[in-house]
Amino acid sequence: MADDLLVVQVRSGIGTKPKHRGTLRALGLRGIGSSNVLPDRPEIRGMIARVPHLVRGEVAPDGRPAAPAAVSRSGGSSPAEPENSGSAQPGEAGSAEPGEAPAAEPAGADEPPSAAVDTEAPTEES
Repeated sequence: MADDLLVVQVRSGIGTKPKHRGTLRALGLRGIGSSNVLPDRPEIRGMIARVPHLVRGEVAPDGRPAAPAAVSRSGGSSPAEPENSGSAQPGEAGSAEPGEAPAAEPAGADEPPSAAVDTEAPTEES
């Protein structure tokens, strides 16, 4: 038991019992995605066992914390994907993702709006 434990909070403590929230604080976790490297002792393992639905625990190799997988909550591009540095706006030609066909323009988009209006007057029948 000479290794360290990497503890990562994976679910929110909101709505949980006060004792569970206290256990998260004792483990040094402050929110979803936060992590802490703790010594591998029975006390720490017992705390992790009390909140297994809120945390993920794993052995940190060589005493160094293993980097947890990054979780993107913003829906933005990941660091592995370069951002589109071109000036094309969404919906413009050339803004389609690789492997996708460009978006088709609606029929009659280049005509003035008055040409699409029905010119026939309604008739009333009595």
